[in-house]
Amino acid sequence: MQKGIIGKKIGMTQIFDEIGNVIPVTIIEAGPCSVCQIKTKETDGYEAVQLGFADAAEKHVNKPAAGHFKKAGVSPKKHLKEFRLDDVSAYEVGGSVTADIFEKGDKIDVTGITKGRGYTGAVKRWGNHILRMTHGTGPIHRQVGSMGSTSTPSRVFKNKKMAGQYGNEQVTVLNLEVAKIDAEKNIIAVKGAVPGARGGIVFIRNTVKA
Repeated sequence: MQKGIIGKKIGMTQIFDEIGNVIPVTIIEAGPCSVCQIKTKETDGYEAVQLGFADAAEKHVNKPAAGHFKKAGVSPKKHLKEFRLDDVSAYEVGGSVTADIFEKGDKIDVTGITKGRGYTGAVKRWGNHILRMTHGTGPIHRQVGSMGSTSTPSRVFKNKKMAGQYGNEQVTVLNLEVAKIDAEKNIIAVKGAVPGARGGIVFIRNTVKA
């Protein structure tokens, strides 16, 4: 069964399994999420469920969004995310989705926005090696180096790995594992690291590459 939920990254820690092995985990506050809309093949051409996470003040929601939440019978939310599913019959508008839809051992994909690092050079952005520190290389040692352009084609090809904006982009990490779940506190411990800074919003769903 396909499933998904919106969460907030709390941070990283470590837990111990039954035989004492240390497992590094990311703690995610997953839900509770409200079902704000259900899309079906009859009405929209595909099956999906729209979830809302984290309550928002009414004064911070515009009129179209306020009407959308009122129609669903839920309080205004800060974050909305649509999850495409094969079957939405298990959901109902106004219902709630909590962390216990996942179980320990489930394989999941986690999507988040990576930390922004600003405008960086090719060494930091792409891992290029620095130039030699001797024999007249200076005064700059962290340049990209030659682009290999001669009289033909007399230009630099597109998509060269050069300096530019690094981070602050959507990234999905595949095939992570649910290490532990605390259903009462809506906490999911995911084995390994997930994208984003502490407090960032993440989307969790079944893995697409089991």
